[in-house]
Amino acid sequence: MKKIIFTDKAPAPIGPYNQAVLVGNTLYTSGQIAINPSNGELVLIDIETETKQVMENMKAVLEAAEMTFENVIKTSIFISNMNDFARINSIYGSYFDEKTAPARETVQVACLPKNVNVEISMIAIK
Repeated sequence: MKKIIFTDKAPAPIGPYNQAVLVGNTLYTSGQIAINPSNGELVLIDIETETKQVMENMKAVLEAAEMTFENVIKTSIFISNMNDFARINSIYGSYFDEKTAPARETVQVACLPKNVNVEISMIAIK
């Protein structure tokens, strides 16, 4: 049976999906972009600030499921410009212990929702 995970500490979905779905002990998150949940505005100052907002949104979703980044086993990172990879990776990496970091792929895409520069989704296990 699936359980819908929702928190007002992360942006509300902007379409027919949920922030995350818990099935058994496995959490599947939707992609998060850099929307400030307190005012609904995009945070696009620079790629580092944008990535930090994405990760803080993801942290809120994980916490709503009673998990942390230590529970994450797989991430998918979608970026609009591969030249931003190192800067995104620096912020992303600060949320994980490198020795136990999850599996991951990073792909450049033509366009992301609301024309943001980075979107991240995760799979976590309790």
